[in-house]
Amino acid sequence: MPFQPVNRKSVPEDVFDQIVSEVLSGGIQPGQTLPSERRLAEVLGVSRPAVREALKRVAATGLVEVRQGDSTTVRDFRRHGGLDLLPSLLVRAGELDYSVVRSILEARLHIGPKVAELAAERRPPELAALLDEALDALEGEADPVERQRRALAFWDHVVDGADSIVFRLMYNTLRAAYEPALSALAVVMAAEVGRIEGYRAIVTAIASGDQSAAKQAAHDLLEPATTALNAAFTSLEDQR
Repeated sequence: MPFQPVNRKSVPEDVFDQIVSEVLSGGIQPGQTLPSERRLAEVLGVSRPAVREALKRVAATGLVEVRQGDSTTVRDFRRHGGLDLLPSLLVRAGELDYSVVRSILEARLHIGPKVAELAAERRPPELAALLDEALDALEGEADPVERQRRALAFWDHVVDGADSIVFRLMYNTLRAAYEPALSALAVVMAAEVGRIEGYRAIVTAIASGDQSAAKQAAHDLLEPATTALNAAFTSLEDQR
């Protein structure tokens, strides 16, 4: 197997990363079994307790099923995995997976308007002021990468206003997957994060409790960049 000796600064973490990478890359197929703890420890050059701890973490992601006194079987992550796998799926073997990027963009376009709609429905008293403050910070920022961070801070408040733990956790995962690419996306996202009037329309609709207007305003803001990025990534994927 293509496992490598690990960095002892974080042994269980490194073991976890290697096993997850092997499973997500298809190196180990669903239904196949992982080597025993003893064998993994030998191959990776670590202790069995470190392997055992890593396997518990892998099992918690839904990628494997560990049976007491039996083998560890790989599961189909498409059936059993959660959103916590998204960052690992986004970059595999040092390359961006454009199909995953496309999925993130599709989710962004559908989740954003719904979150804005819920924020308009449930709007806590402090939300409008927080959104105004975030928008002022966005408008005053000139750096393209920092502008994206300001935009993310704006959406953080919208998600909080929606008061939905499921949408909050989904947003957290999407943001964690998106943030490492901020520099690469600075040019293509410049138009969206520069559309202050688009953000302002969302704030106005949420503050007035107009759910349909908030939903439409969020869609109008997110759709152009989503469409452009999807087209660009589809073209790059076709060139591979």
